[in-house]
Amino acid sequence: MHIDMEKQLKGYGLTTAQILYRLPDHPAILQTYIWQDYDLAPDFPEMTGFLNFWKEKLDGPLHSVRYTHRRLISATEWRALKGEFILH
Repeated sequence: MHIDMEKQLKGYGLTTAQILYRLPDHPAILQTYIWQDYDLAPDFPEMTGFLNFWKEKLDGPLHSVRYTHRRLISATEWRALKGEFILH
């Protein structure tokens, strides 16, 4: 099974963050960065880890972060099949 599918079955959902940051040489100018990964709501450990990395290692100071989160598979949408239909 693919690792992304395993994460989804464990409750991970797709998180997309729009990160606005200031350019180091021109602080009046904002730049956009889009980050996307599978993460667990409501704590968002993957996104928090990425933002901590950004603050510690990158020069562009963060201005704001907007994010959305959606579980792609829920418990009611996943079920095991016990049969198979073959056509032709």
